[in-house]
Amino acid sequence: MLKTDYLIVGAGALGMSFADQLLTETDSKILFVDKHHLPGGHWNDAYSFVRLHQPSAFYGVGSRDLGSNRIDETGVNRGYYELASGAEIQTYFERLMRERFLPSGRVEYFPMCEYTDNGSFTSLLSGETQSVEVRRKVVDATFFNTSVPSTRTPKYEIADGVKLIAPNSLPTEVATHSRYTIIGGGKTAMDVAMWLLQNGAKPGSIRWVVPRDSWLINRETTQPGDAFHNRFIGAKAAQLESCANATSIADLFDLLEQSGQLLRIDKSITPTMYHGATIAQAEIDALGTIRNVIRKGHVQQIGLEKMILDDGEVISEANDLYIDCTASAIARRPTRPIFAGNSITLQMIRAGLFCFSAAVIAHLESTTDDDAQKNHLCPPLQAPDADTDWLLLMKAETSILKRWSTDASLRQWISQHRLGGANLRSKLSDSSDPQSQAIRARIKAASSQASENLDRLISQIGN
Repeated sequence: MLKTDYLIVGAGALGMSFADQLLTETDSKILFVDKHHLPGGHWNDAYSFVRLHQPSAFYGVGSRDLGSNRIDETGVNRGYYELASGAEIQTYFERLMRERFLPSGRVEYFPMCEYTDNGSFTSLLSGETQSVEVRRKVVDATFFNTSVPSTRTPKYEIADGVKLIAPNSLPTEVATHSRYTIIGGGKTAMDVAMWLLQNGAKPGSIRWVVPRDSWLINRETTQPGDAFHNRFIGAKAAQLESCANATSIADLFDLLEQSGQLLRIDKSITPTMYHGATIAQAEIDALGTIRNVIRKGHVQQIGLEKMILDDGEVISEANDLYIDCTASAIARRPTRPIFAGNSITLQMIRAGLFCFSAAVIAHLESTTDDDAQKNHLCPPLQAPDADTDWLLLMKAETSILKRWSTDASLRQWISQHRLGGANLRSKLSDSSDPQSQAIRARIKAASSQASENLDRLISQIGN
């Protein structure tokens, strides 16, 4: 029988970040069970042109930088910190396992295996089952059940003869078609549209089925490091001031847009979706050139002559290439306590910062014995879906930061952690900078009223 302190189910980004922190702070032994043949989780299944939509500085594990922390000089991300490609991320996690985890002598890794919830796992190839004695805890790193189009069957009907592909096949299929229909309104669909435009497709050759328009985070507001510090905290001030001054939910989104916090592709459409996707203004401008946007709900059926949607139908043509982008990257499901006896369920505790969340959870597991205290410091956040979820996340973010502010050792640890952008900040405090002081004064002035008004706005959701 195998023996370990922590059995981690899933060797994706969350599981790897959790394990990395345990290796740093404890002498625990760790055993990974994962269905994929290489570490990295869903990145093994992603399309070749995928990239992070947040700076690489916020992704990966605490002990190793992802990329070189450079500022892009070309492309739609010009002037901002680099966004790692899918290939870079796959290599990063594979090297992390090969160069840090396994050589430590404290990590065992079983790829192509499925955990069976009873302290055992089965090889997907041989069918052999092995039992594990877990001395401390089982860690579920699969809670979000991340999916990509290549691993998911579309929910709509597809007639024989219709050419429907996942984005993975786009580079090899695109040249044989003259018209392209993108199905889905999320970040994957935006990536596909950008890939088509950047590779020479005319905007008029693209149709885009968008069941719901989305509010998007302005990448300008998410940049780490000293060079962007005042813009970063300035965004926090603008968000709080918007929350403090909004007279309604609609007015809040107007204020957030006016202050550059949120973006939308078509300003004539009021978005009803918010998934936390991050985008640059240059991408917004490019995507706005696609005029043939179909807003008739979700696709029900694609035939050779027409496409049927919830609220109508549109004509198809023989040479249409359909690209399915309808997979929900993160499963939206009720949260559960992260620490529960002999189990840990990795979830998001800082909006959009999944890897950092896993590192915080591992740090508290390493330093705190009381589950009630750990759960108090780690209230899980549900993945957002509707536009109004922005308000709920803002409220939750304010609450958790307040909780963390009462724990001096945790504050100190966070301030020094790579996934919080610490490696891009100087050791000198910029509290003496007049502009920084003015922004912090704005944050202090707006905080109390923002909290009260946010509660009032949240009470209006669904009314």
